[in-house]
Amino acid sequence: MMRRLRPLVVAAVALAVGAAFRAPPGGVIRVKGITGDTVVRLTPSAGGGLVPAAVVARLLGGSLDRVGEGRWRLGLYGTTLELREGLPFATFNGYALPLLESTRLIGGAPYVSLQLFSEIIPRFGIGIFWDHARSEVRLFPAIATRSVPSGAPAPTVVPVSNVSAGLSRRYTVVVDAGHGGRDPGMQGAMVNGRPLSEARIALAVAQRLARELEAKGILVIMTRTTDTLIARGDRGPIANRANGDLFISVHVNSANPRWKNPTSARGFETFYLSTARTEDEAHVAAMENDVVRFETDSDAPPPDALAFIMNDLARNEHLRESSELAAVVQQKLAAFHQGPNRGVKQGGLIVLSTAYMPAVLVEIGFGSNPEDARWMSSESGQLEAATAMADAAVEYLHHYERRLRATPR
Repeated sequence: MMRRLRPLVVAAVALAVGAAFRAPPGGVIRVKGITGDTVVRLTPSAGGGLVPAAVVARLLGGSLDRVGEGRWRLGLYGTTLELREGLPFATFNGYALPLLESTRLIGGAPYVSLQLFSEIIPRFGIGIFWDHARSEVRLFPAIATRSVPSGAPAPTVVPVSNVSAGLSRRYTVVVDAGHGGRDPGMQGAMVNGRPLSEARIALAVAQRLARELEAKGILVIMTRTTDTLIARGDRGPIANRANGDLFISVHVNSANPRWKNPTSARGFETFYLSTARTEDEAHVAAMENDVVRFETDSDAPPPDALAFIMNDLARNEHLRESSELAAVVQQKLAAFHQGPNRGVKQGGLIVLSTAYMPAVLVEIGFGSNPEDARWMSSESGQLEAATAMADAAVEYLHHYERRLRATPR
């Protein structure tokens, strides 16, 4: 399960910049890096604030080297970006990654848009994350120490007392909150005076799931922590770069309008990547793949890319493992959910097609059903859904380890 199928090539995808980036309150950010917590003051700017690139890089265990007049190379755990004074983008492997504003010299030192550390670098899956609620750039050393750049001090790995609830090592689970940003996902029944939003519910449940997993000693990577759109083709590569062991994508279902009395449909189902067998499975796949209309043409894969990937994945163990993970998720959700267990399903879901590990997409309920919508919108319902998925991930990993021990060597 943990072997990579092939060397992973990271494609840098241009970020779509929407509304102006909001500066953190107080004009400061906190960097939780290799030396502990450090407060870094922002330089006010139209794009939400500039930070001293060399200072933040050093705090995160990286480096910033001058490579020419007005040019710098930023190195962080195997990832190298190039910056140039006066240009509103960073360069990675020949790709231009747009920034909200240009790199500037202030007092002789290069300052860059906070967006570089809050949106762009976290997408590389190298153990650096942005906590929007706390205005905090955070380093997860357990990931970062896998690939320490030359000359950079090695971060201290924080010991975990309850290593994954009795598992043999600390596993990594990638939690993906579906949709986000200008893609709200499905819009469901009215709850407390406003329609249910799939993107909002998925993020709330994903954040709770992350906390539940962390409490069990699991290392968690989140593909998004704010209301932003991550391209469907980027989510799997984030998981791959983090050497994820499992990928769990959280979504909200919507009834097929062709059904008789569609608002009465409720319950939960878990998908893994394979060819859809029924109209209902095809409906869910089409609904969740619909994010393509919110992305640029350059984000879209060739028409036959999914078929190619599916044929490739069909020859490896991840489909079987994904199916088993889905079955455990369904079993655990059944203990909490008041709706029917709709079973394990399969479909050509693009978000799962680029994650080279056991991967599932969980439809935690029907937003089009008032009862499911109320449950998913409540704190208790979100906690129950998160607890079930966290328990399922740990139980699956126990099953996996038992199978490994039983396999003749």
